[in-house]
Amino acid sequence: MRSLDAFAAGKLAELDERHQRRTLVPTARLDGAWLERGGQRLVSFSCNDYLNFASHPRVKAAAIRAVEQHGAGAGASRLVTGNHPLIEELEARLARLKGTEAACVFGSGYLANLGIIPVLIGRDSLVIVDELAHNCINAGAHMSPGRTLTFRHNDLGHLREILAAERGGYPHVLVVTDGVFSMDGDLAPLADMGALCAEYDAWLMADDAHGIGVIGGGRGSVHVGKEAAAVPLQMGTLSKAIGSYGAYLCASKPVIDLMKTRARTVIYSTGLPPAAVGAAIEALNIIETEPEVVARPVEKARRFTRALNLAPAESPIVPIILGTEIRALEAQRVLAEAGYLVSAIRPPTVPAGTSRLRFAFSGAIEDADIDAVAALLREKIL
Repeated sequence: MRSLDAFAAGKLAELDERHQRRTLVPTARLDGAWLERGGQRLVSFSCNDYLNFASHPRVKAAAIRAVEQHGAGAGASRLVTGNHPLIEELEARLARLKGTEAACVFGSGYLANLGIIPVLIGRDSLVIVDELAHNCINAGAHMSPGRTLTFRHNDLGHLREILAAERGGYPHVLVVTDGVFSMDGDLAPLADMGALCAEYDAWLMADDAHGIGVIGGGRGSVHVGKEAAAVPLQMGTLSKAIGSYGAYLCASKPVIDLMKTRARTVIYSTGLPPAAVGAAIEALNIIETEPEVVARPVEKARRFTRALNLAPAESPIVPIILGTEIRALEAQRVLAEAGYLVSAIRPPTVPAGTSRLRFAFSGAIEDADIDAVAALLREKIL
């Protein structure tokens, strides 16, 4: 298969020339915010385990109990024999947290968006997506047979223009956005967006992967204001602040029943392993009863933004945009030499010319390390 190898080698050479090649690095998670890679201990500013639940003793113990009771794997798709009792308990708990009638658990955030959007958008329907929405939202939109349009990032005026011009031509319209944008850390204006979508009878879906557990009292981006925003489709993941794996959609019972019978990524995927489900349930127990734990990641992020005279962080994510791939990679190297892991994010993950350091603050990061990293940025990078 020499032509296949030549094709792959040529593509890799092109990526090397643009400083956009990725490599996988073995990384051992240690206690707190520490990790080890390449024999070096580093304080991580790049992990989405915002509440450090992946290593929390109660969460780990719950995962072990689930394995002992239900086994290591689900054994089949949920519609066959893989719908073990813990999954339905988790769905009830997620619906309670989010204030909806029901929930459907998926294998991952990517699988959720690949499954949800095509169920709702037929050939004669329209999906409108924020231009900075996560790749899996765009993938789900493009897997649906309907038409896809984008609106400028968080620009409700532009969204209104599209709805005014296009809504009458389609029986159904779905608007999809991140609740917390994974590369920029800003929030979607969900309250105003929900009102706008209701005005045009468009369905609004928010991906709360980076919101659940850390904003809105732990309930996520839909619940940031005094009242919950009108978002009938609340999707998110269990792999970030929850510290486990999997994803969910919280919505009305008819919508959830439809997902469980029509979403291909539910029907044709094996159910979540019991350990992941048990861990997620225990994580929700902590989120519901320990508000100080929930608040800590954003508090850490705001300490950092204060130190650099940046706008106050809205979420645990703070980007430092440096422009070129080379500059971002060099900044990553400088910080690693000082003992801090901060990932350089480059195109196509972010738009061309916006390569950056993406800081993700967990509650376990020490204030002294936040201050030290801010000082390094001022002295050597910015």
